[in-house]
Amino acid sequence: MVVSKFGNDNAAGMSMIEQLFPEVTCYALRYLDYSSLCQLSMTSSSMRKTANDDVLWRALYFQEFTEETNGGTPVNGWKAFFAVTKQVMTVNDKFFSILDSRFDAVMQRWDFCFDNWEIGFPTYVIESRTRILSSVAWVSTIALHHIGQFNITNVFELHNGRWLMVHHHSSIIPTNGVEN
Repeated sequence: MVVSKFGNDNAAGMSMIEQLFPEVTCYALRYLDYSSLCQLSMTSSSMRKTANDDVLWRALYFQEFTEETNGGTPVNGWKAFFAVTKQVMTVNDKFFSILDSRFDAVMQRWDFCFDNWEIGFPTYVIESRTRILSSVAWVSTIALHHIGQFNITNVFELHNGRWLMVHHHSSIIPTNGVEN
């Protein structure tokens, strides 16, 4: 006769997810976004340990960002690398929103210099790749504009805990007359 015990006395007070094998839990948590993962880590000490797993943050990084990490493992772990990448991408997005929101005002002030220049905005980011070193980061972007595609590179440096843009470069991608 087979007897099945449905509950486990040692697991009293534990959630169902805490009772799973760690590999199964880690696999299931890979589908959470970073905000949900951080919130889950605050529910219990075992969930904090599971949610801080480096393999989990590596998977989340590849899901959210590019797979280019220069072939290495980040010095401070994947969770810290994810946070820094997110921070740099936010600063990069703010740069584009400043361009979009202030372009018309700048062009009105400089209209005598740009009489026949009809570049205008907005731009739409097609692809973004971020590379981060300890205090320097750069974002390489392909952006679509009404006159064509552009390679855009923004370089950031970490100063007093804030990422500041120190260089911006943009150049049109030559198509040799071939339309997409």
